[in-house]
Amino acid sequence: MILSLLCVSLMGMQAPAAKPKAEPAPLAEYFRAETERIARDPLKGISSAAEWKARRPELQRRFKGMLGLDPEPPRGPLDAKLHGTLDQPDFVVEKITYASSPGLIVTGNLYRPKKVEGRLPAILYVCGHSQNEKDGYVLGPKAHYQHHAAWYASNGYVCLVVDTLQLGELPGQHHGTHRAGRWWWHARGYTPAGVEAWNAVRGIDYLISRPDVDPERLGVTGRSGGGATSWWVAAIDDRIKAAVPVAGITDLTDHVIDGVVEGHCDCMYPVNTHRWDFGLVAALAAPKALLLENTDSDPIFPEDGVRRVYSVLEKVYAWEGATDRLGLVIGKGGHVDTPEIRHPSFAFMNKWLKGKESPIDEPDRKIAPESLRVLDPGAEPPSRNAAIDDEFVPAAASIPVPSNEGEWDRVGSSLRAAIEQQVLPGLVDLAAPAWSKVEERDVDGFDVRKAKLGTTAGIELPVWTISRRVQNGPKRAIVIICDDQAWNATWKVVTEALAGKGRPGAGNGSPGWQRARAEIFQGATVVVFPPTGVGPTAWATEKDTQIRRRFALLGQTLDGRRALDVVQLGRALPTLIDASLASSAEAVGEGASAHWLLMASIVDPAFRSIRLIEPAATIREAPAFLGLARIVDLGVLPALSRAERVRIETAIPAAWSWPLALQDRVHQTTVFEVVRRP
Repeated sequence: MILSLLCVSLMGMQAPAAKPKAEPAPLAEYFRAETERIARDPLKGISSAAEWKARRPELQRRFKGMLGLDPEPPRGPLDAKLHGTLDQPDFVVEKITYASSPGLIVTGNLYRPKKVEGRLPAILYVCGHSQNEKDGYVLGPKAHYQHHAAWYASNGYVCLVVDTLQLGELPGQHHGTHRAGRWWWHARGYTPAGVEAWNAVRGIDYLISRPDVDPERLGVTGRSGGGATSWWVAAIDDRIKAAVPVAGITDLTDHVIDGVVEGHCDCMYPVNTHRWDFGLVAALAAPKALLLENTDSDPIFPEDGVRRVYSVLEKVYAWEGATDRLGLVIGKGGHVDTPEIRHPSFAFMNKWLKGKESPIDEPDRKIAPESLRVLDPGAEPPSRNAAIDDEFVPAAASIPVPSNEGEWDRVGSSLRAAIEQQVLPGLVDLAAPAWSKVEERDVDGFDVRKAKLGTTAGIELPVWTISRRVQNGPKRAIVIICDDQAWNATWKVVTEALAGKGRPGAGNGSPGWQRARAEIFQGATVVVFPPTGVGPTAWATEKDTQIRRRFALLGQTLDGRRALDVVQLGRALPTLIDASLASSAEAVGEGASAHWLLMASIVDPAFRSIRLIEPAATIREAPAFLGLARIVDLGVLPALSRAERVRIETAIPAAWSWPLALQDRVHQTTVFEVVRRP
């Protein structure tokens, strides 16, 4: 059997220390400021027991939404099947499957006493990340965590141990953003944390369907990834009466500022649409009996963050009058499973589910892991597990084209508000943009100005303006929003030349520069803007993944940040160039930057005209804006722009037909044009 570390260390093994922070210094300042902004108010303004009781149901609903569970997936029949049993001296193991949704199959082992009299308390044990294989067949993490379930079954409990999606017998994916480049998960509002939580909720459904289980005495526990899932289940399912999450939670300060996120896969995180710190997630478990367990040297769940989460719990449990139901155990060691942690968890469940307090005896026993496999090798049933990331969270329903102006005003206003509040929540916190370090040069008849635009805490972005020195000055302005491709293909060479490293245009025959140069000679000022992480502010490629994941933990995305950069540029432009030119400027984006520009134009009217060149037409291909696909289809977005003119140049005009249909039906202040490109 092969046991190996994937997302986090296995029980009994030391996890690697958290990597050094991946972000450059300006981003570090930004991440610190944003994290502190959220951490200052972990309970979202709630300050009394009455407020907490009144708001908890809505907070539960919001949290379910951040897991992709609002609305809930279709339950369908559990279709539970027994695939065999294993007899042990004092308990029996049943090998089972159930369908948490149609086609989403969960494999698990159910441990029960050999002799059952009446209904028993039941434990749902949700596993951490343990890869177990033999002879090329997956055994599932349930084989590794068997000793927990064995203790429960030997002591009068029914205990269901369920495999994780990533490492179960019918595997799916936990690492979409961690290493698979599936940034569209952010746009789709998908996280495997939601699948794990849903599989667990349906595991509870299965338990209470059994005649040997008392539905009023249910507990949930697990460690590491299972500790996180224990939190999700305790927060959203009030059938649970006692919970013991082990090494499964810490706060945003640890994850974002101290870099703990780099040691975790995606199943450890909800889609943080509402910009919560994790203390609020934990608090939703109140007033259930709750024991928080951790160790003092765990590098991926540091003790300081665990204690900050616990301080939030203490406040909420006091409001609930349930402080006797809350406990904390900090054991010795790293990311390890020891008797010092296990025994208090067993005793806690005994107290709150059996009303019994007694010493814990844990005999040394082990079942051959391969015998715990549920499915016959080579006879696995068809399932949706491998593709569940594309199906679990429904995309927004298609919107019929409104038939009159009033209807469109209502629909458009609602969609814009959702984008401002959920997709680009940082919009409300934008400080006034400021220019600094303005430099002016005359380069072979070109007037060149370079400035730094302060867009937010710690981040300054370069902006160039290029015009021709003529008697009456420029007549119009064109703003170029650069993505990586545009910068590397054109504007890096151009700006270096304008900084005195060569003649403008020398050795650079790129069509982009030649078009811009022609515009300049026809009386235009060209403004060149690379947003955060593009061009001069780019970071090393190997740092990109963890930087993007930090943005998502703060309820943003890197692409959302870039859209806000474009907003800031538009607002500041009248103080860099002539105000009349700024007010009539045309902004141009190509590829990824077309999407940043479009999103900026939806929430801010700074640019009168926008030109979008070859924007991606599908969520998978487009830049990722948090939860956007749950709100509106990409093809509708241009209709939401506040620009007076929107021109789309594309090889697939049919993808952008919706705004044209709207224009045909409803009087619009915005004029849409879709042009086919070869």
